[in-house]
Amino acid sequence: MDLGIRGKQALVCGASRGLGLGCATALAEAGVNLIINARSEGNLTKSAEMIAKTYEVDVTIAVGDITDDRERKKVLEMATDIDILVTNAGGPPPGIWQDWEKTDFLRALEANMLTPIALMKKLLPGMIEKGWGRVVNITSQSVKAPIATLGLSNSARAGLTGYVAGTARQVAYSGVTINNLLPGSHSTDRITGLLTVMSKEKGIGVKELRREMEASIPAKRLGTREEFGAACAFLCSVHAGYIVGQNILIDGGAVNVTI
Repeated sequence: MDLGIRGKQALVCGASRGLGLGCATALAEAGVNLIINARSEGNLTKSAEMIAKTYEVDVTIAVGDITDDRERKKVLEMATDIDILVTNAGGPPPGIWQDWEKTDFLRALEANMLTPIALMKKLLPGMIEKGWGRVVNITSQSVKAPIATLGLSNSARAGLTGYVAGTARQVAYSGVTINNLLPGSHSTDRITGLLTVMSKEKGIGVKELRREMEASIPAKRLGTREEFGAACAFLCSVHAGYIVGQNILIDGGAVNVTI
């Protein structure tokens, strides 16, 4: 399927690896020129070179912590004339309710709620003026079904979801759509990290915990960054203009809900 976005310009955050890289790669395959952001210059450069060589699109790297006000400003100075925005930031650390203080919640809100909002506030006006734009926020399945050990993430991402629900409907008239992708367990460094923490807490090997996780998912496997990226690219396509303010689970059926 031709997604109809060849030649568009996208800013993809957290794109050096994992789900962000999956999204950047799928957009490049559709012919989209990219500005990719991450904190690690080495990984980001390798990813940029791989994408540019494979798909022959323009790829610019923007190194910096997108959750930091000053570094985000520098990234946005590079991101002119953006048609597509993919927001993505690593989730806060796991724990239990007794572990978290006010400062922990403030850090989580800054990374997983206020940063995507700041990016949208900066880039939406240009999209509205052009009469076309796409925003995809990578959030979490915890928006639909909270995960006890990820209370910081549950809280911050739920706040972003509420913001998007209203904002998406205010800008849809202009040809700009905003939607959220809710990943479940994917084969990424994030999951490996969580499994490592759980392994230490429970005294169970990481491989065994991974098998248990896969067994709990109806699809009986972890997701891949490639299939996640393909879903993102479709939401950014010309065919998705009537999908507005939605929260789309990509979780192998793990969240057991009817609606």
